[in-house]
Amino acid sequence: MLNERASGILIHITSLPAKYGIGDLGPQAYRFVDFLAKSKQRFWQVLPLNHTTIEKGHSPYNCSSAFAGNPLLISPELLYRDGLLKKEEIRNVPAFSQDRVEFKKVAAYKNRLFEIAFGRFQNRVKSADYAAFKAENSFWLDDFAIFVALQKHFDGRKWNAWHRQLRDRKTEDLKAIRRQLSDEIEFECFLQFVFYRQWFALKHYCNRAGIRIIGDIPIYVTYDSPDVWAHPEIFKLDRNKKPEYIAGVPPDYFSRTGQLWGNPVYDWRTLKKTRYNWWMERIRHNLKIFDFARIDHFRGLVGYWQIPAHHKTAKNGRWVKGPGDDFFKVLLKNFPEAPFIAEDLGHITQDVRGVIKKFNLPTMKVLQFAFSGDPAKNTHLPDNYNENCVVYTGTHDNNTTRGWFEKEATLSQKKRLREYLGQEVSANNINWHLIRLSMSSIAKLSIIPTQDLLGLPQSARMNHPAVDKGNWLWRLPPGRLTPAISKKIKHLTQTNARD
Repeated sequence: MLNERASGILIHITSLPAKYGIGDLGPQAYRFVDFLAKSKQRFWQVLPLNHTTIEKGHSPYNCSSAFAGNPLLISPELLYRDGLLKKEEIRNVPAFSQDRVEFKKVAAYKNRLFEIAFGRFQNRVKSADYAAFKAENSFWLDDFAIFVALQKHFDGRKWNAWHRQLRDRKTEDLKAIRRQLSDEIEFECFLQFVFYRQWFALKHYCNRAGIRIIGDIPIYVTYDSPDVWAHPEIFKLDRNKKPEYIAGVPPDYFSRTGQLWGNPVYDWRTLKKTRYNWWMERIRHNLKIFDFARIDHFRGLVGYWQIPAHHKTAKNGRWVKGPGDDFFKVLLKNFPEAPFIAEDLGHITQDVRGVIKKFNLPTMKVLQFAFSGDPAKNTHLPDNYNENCVVYTGTHDNNTTRGWFEKEATLSQKKRLREYLGQEVSANNINWHLIRLSMSSIAKLSIIPTQDLLGLPQSARMNHPAVDKGNWLWRLPPGRLTPAISKKIKHLTQTNARD
């Protein structure tokens, strides 16, 4: 449950300004924290920090590990400060776009730097911190590191196409390949060590400034991941260890044929026998790296859309009962503080609402959804809120608020919006109207995407669900978060008693 009235800003790490083609955990991230503090914001919401791949469009929601961090977020400047890179090695930076992430180009550049840094790291006496990191994260780190090394060894082939002994994790074969690929495995451990050291330093800086981080837990992982390779029994796979069923959602606001995500679905009966051990480890890990965790696609823990793996769309899947109450009893026994937010958007049924109510979990409201349908029943309209919720102007899956108003809002929605506000609305001021509405609502927490803080158009949209390409690219150009913006959002925050 949310206990205090507050506000915050949503921006993913990749979207921050930085010299190296992608937002990272370096100086600009610390400057953003300073902006939050000066603006009286007490929350920073980010998207999942998980390891991503070019094959999945670097989607943080289709991550290649439920535990490993994304090395592309490692700051070269901080590697230089640690003595792992030299000044001249980070001086000649390629000409990267300032408003789009060029993932392929960024990965090629940063990987060269990482190899240099790893070479220097190898020549040092290993610190106690490194040994402690490996020991504390052994549940996932060993499998992750050898998995990535094997992927490279087998030229990117999926794990079910590896030699059978390695596919099936035969003990002697794993020992032999560990010896053969020891340097490659150690390289992946090194990257995770650096990533988490930089992340926890940034989180500590946030917390010292009175700012808490809301992170995101994607409900699924991709099939070609160490999680599925190391724990095939907790997924619905066939005898050849290929998915029998895949995840998605039925036709909805975003797509007429539904969304075919392609992730393997969980075998909840097997997970229940273990008291959801893998999931509890995952939650424990996320509550170390975040102060609050938003559970993405929350309804999938109560009932999920299951699609036969050979289907080409999500249209003909079916709802299957998830673990529901039993899962949350175990979850709250392990984590009684319950710092969770339930992402309850989309097709929400009575059983899902029942779980949310029973465990008193904060829910989500999106103002872009507030001005259609029956006003008395529209749960996104501020008149219908209870306090225990988080209100957004829009999320990473929505258009920007200006883009929504210009490209998506119907004449009826615009009319209802004007009537509700009692004043004229235009593309130039719609963002501030919805920000004020969010701030003045009874919702305990108001979160504003950076794109809406700046009134940016559709071109700044982060993600378009059901569209495979062109997502996760938006970046904030340097200098856009000005003192004037800080002063304006600070005033709104204080006026609405959210400071």
